[in-house]
Amino acid sequence: MNRGLRNILIVEDDLHVGNVLEEILVGEGYGVVRAFSGTEAVLVVSQCRPDLVLLDLMLPGLSGEEVLPHIKGIPVIVLSAKADVEDKVDLLLGGAVDYVTKPFHTKELLARIAVHLRTFDAFGGSEVLRFEELELDIYTRMAAINGTELKLTRTEYAILKLLMQNPTRVISKSQMLELISADTPDCTENSLKTHISNLRRKLREAGGREYVESVWGIGFKMKMK
Repeated sequence: MNRGLRNILIVEDDLHVGNVLEEILVGEGYGVVRAFSGTEAVLVVSQCRPDLVLLDLMLPGLSGEEVLPHIKGIPVIVLSAKADVEDKVDLLLGGAVDYVTKPFHTKELLARIAVHLRTFDAFGGSEVLRFEELELDIYTRMAAINGTELKLTRTEYAILKLLMQNPTRVISKSQMLELISADTPDCTENSLKTHISNLRRKLREAGGREYVESVWGIGFKMKMK
């Protein structure tokens, strides 16, 4: 989907950091909007509806954590010097799509921006991921098959979200552990197999068929009919 120039809102009160981000993004062909406080960010979002938001946490006025609930239907990447796992988990469960720790690598940040814009486009800006009759609401964390609700643990939700975001991709165990770590830091290599087995059983019981398949020696992917 080509939507032309993509506009990114930078919410950052540090003038130098904001200027560096703006220079990087403009150089990549993005349009840039700036906000220097949490209160201003809420106003800007309501007025211009950017395609993605880069949100700092330590802001004058409303904090980044307080701004996040005001941003709906727009992917938000948190940029923060806070590296605590619990901080990351709380923000991701609160609606952010990603968390990048400062100082960040330019190429990594640009890659994450591109991925989240592409994912958001692929699902029409929806908060609900869909795979055939399976639906997963990424904000309420509720899954359902043909209207039948599934009770998922935090780790099962994280695994299913990852697989549904990449429905044609085979994801290895090591990749899965790394990619779900923000949503569920308690999952280990030893427990992953059990979590996947329990998830597959719940999906099978609700839908009458397999939704996740093992690719021998590689990893796991969504199973087409």
